[in-house]
Amino acid sequence: MQVSVRFFTSLREITGKREEILSFKDDKPVTIGEVLRRLARRYGKEFVEYVYEHKTGAVKGFLQFLVNGRSASTLNGLDTRLSDGDVLAIIPPVGGG
Repeated sequence: MQVSVRFFTSLREITGKREEILSFKDDKPVTIGEVLRRLARRYGKEFVEYVYEHKTGAVKGFLQFLVNGRSASTLNGLDTRLSDGDVLAIIPPVGGG
């Protein structure tokens, strides 16, 4: 199973990529949380500090996750299961005025 992950702004700088394709074993369910853990192992401290709260280990509330264009908050949050070919976009806060 493969999932494409799209990075924007700071995460694009941290990873050095716009998009990355991750492969997972077909026999194990994959969630957004699992994708984030894999990316944290791959990209290390800078990624972890950007995505996770230092004290609680929770994913920072300002990040949004879209699965094939749908907000994960309307699905199952970080427990949203991903399917082969899904596109996960990690969206940082957007400023403007």
